[in-house]
Amino acid sequence: MTILLSMGTRPEIIKMAPVYLELKKRGAKPLLLHTGQHSDMADSLYNLFGMVPDFQIDLKRDIVPTKDGEATPSDLAELSSVLLCECSKILSKVNPSVVLVHGDTSSALMMTMAAYYHKVKIAHIEAGLRSFDEHHPFPEEKNRVLIGRLAHWHFAPTTRAANNLRSEGISDETIFVVGNTIVPAAIMGAELLEKQRKKMPESVPDLIGKLDKQMKGKRMVLVTSHRRENHQDGLKSVAKAVLELLQTQPDTLVVWPLHPNPKVMKIVQDEIGTLEGELAERLYLTKPLSYPTLLWILKNSWVVLTDSGGIQEEAVSLNTPVLVLRKTTERPEVIEVGAGMLVGTDSKRILSAMEKLHKNPKEYEAMRNVANPFGDEHVATRICDHLLEALEGKTAKKSTNPREASNG
Repeated sequence: MTILLSMGTRPEIIKMAPVYLELKKRGAKPLLLHTGQHSDMADSLYNLFGMVPDFQIDLKRDIVPTKDGEATPSDLAELSSVLLCECSKILSKVNPSVVLVHGDTSSALMMTMAAYYHKVKIAHIEAGLRSFDEHHPFPEEKNRVLIGRLAHWHFAPTTRAANNLRSEGISDETIFVVGNTIVPAAIMGAELLEKQRKKMPESVPDLIGKLDKQMKGKRMVLVTSHRRENHQDGLKSVAKAVLELLQTQPDTLVVWPLHPNPKVMKIVQDEIGTLEGELAERLYLTKPLSYPTLLWILKNSWVVLTDSGGIQEEAVSLNTPVLVLRKTTERPEVIEVGAGMLVGTDSKRILSAMEKLHKNPKEYEAMRNVANPFGDEHVATRICDHLLEALEGKTAKKSTNPREASNG
């Protein structure tokens, strides 16, 4: 029995790690394909979780030309065609019993299509999320839907996600509510950093040490924004909100790890990258952070402003209130349980939400202390139970995480 896990972006690597490690723990000897999107960030993540790719796609950036740092339809088509061909080559070499893909990336969709062409079974982790807006997020919303049409097993993070699949005609026998793998990944990442800090304090990143000293008596705010739909006025508006926050709230620190997309970096730098004096001392525009460092900042932040799907989940897992910088979210559970608010990118709305939380400590604490709708640390165990039973021809039990069911 050969199991191939396909991953390439930072979120995929993080969220697939618990499943890969659980399979190894059970002696399954999984194979790992790195699809190449975030190669500059991937090595540290693979090292963190003790994973070594067995195969790697050399996704040369010159095959994906961009205009002002933003992918065009032709760019996405070229990227997809290259990924499809390269994934097909790997499948020809490996001939696995099953391929595991995650989420909604173009590489996940292309691996799914390649596996279908090779008549290889497909397991989709984090299946069933829907925003019900085909252009938000783009192209991820449709990527996830299309994967759902081809996958043989669907590992849904919540009851709501499972119900989305059922409403689309997916057989109930192939759907399993297991929770979200971000929960064990975040717990694992935070624990690894704490062990590192205790054993080798000098190895802790300088940023953590600096923030740890400076944040005494201050509120730290983490900002991340990279969605294509926010690349224009949305990013500018978020940056203006950050500027006003720094100007009006002297007890606030802002950490904004900039996405490597050159368009994103230019917009943010143009808006707030030239601050001086005391304001500049409370603003950290950084390169993408290592996962443990990001988790430390997220865990110690007063609130996070983000348009990232994964960080919405990580924020809930680490009890940090989240303001979602989008019109809609395919993770509505965050909003429904009260752990976050949809604020979009309008600067006035962002600042109003933050002021409301500042003036209402009880409401803020309520956001921090919700039951996690994405499950517990045993998500990977459930996935492997169902997957291995199915591959061995057994009838998988339709068990769910009780917390998932109650919050779905």
